[in-house]
Amino acid sequence: MSSGAPLVRPVEPLDVPAVVELAHQLAEYEKAPNECKLDDEGLHAALFGVRPALFGHVAVVSEKVVGCALWFLNFSTWRGVHGIYIEDLYVQPAHRGKGLGRALLRELAVECSRRGYARLEWAVLDWNEPAIRFYASLGAEPLEEWRIFRLTDEALVRLAETGAGS
Repeated sequence: MSSGAPLVRPVEPLDVPAVVELAHQLAEYEKAPNECKLDDEGLHAALFGVRPALFGHVAVVSEKVVGCALWFLNFSTWRGVHGIYIEDLYVQPAHRGKGLGRALLRELAVECSRRGYARLEWAVLDWNEPAIRFYASLGAEPLEEWRIFRLTDEALVRLAETGAGS
C-alpha cells in the first residue's frame, strides 16, 4: 500500500491530538463549537487509561489523520449481547466522497461481526441531510419512533442531589 492510499486502523496514542482536533471540527460543523470541551489529556485517558471505556478508529491519508470514529459498547437486553454505539463519526470535508466514512463504518461492522455484537448504532442531527442520505445508502434505518433524552449540567446535578426517596 502506498503512503498516499487511505488506511483505517485503530487509534493510537500519537493520534490523540489529531482526533481531538477532528472532534472540535465536528462540533463546529454541528453548530455547537462551544460545547466541545475535549482535550488531549481527557481523550488519552478515555482511550488508553487503566480501564478504557472508549475506543476509536482513524482514517489516514498520506500519513495524516483525516477522519475518525469514536465508539463505546452498549448492550441490548432484547438481543442479549453487546453492540457498538458510535459517539462521533467525522471525515474532514476535503476528504469526503472518497469512501473514508464507509471504510470507518465497515471496520466497525467487522468489529461487531468478529465479537458477536448485534448492533451498530449512532445518532444524526435531523438537519444533516448529506449524512442521512449516506447512512441510508448503506442500509441503515432511522428509528423514527425513538427519541433521545439527555441529562446534563444543572439538571443532572439537580437529579443527583434529590436523593433516592424524593
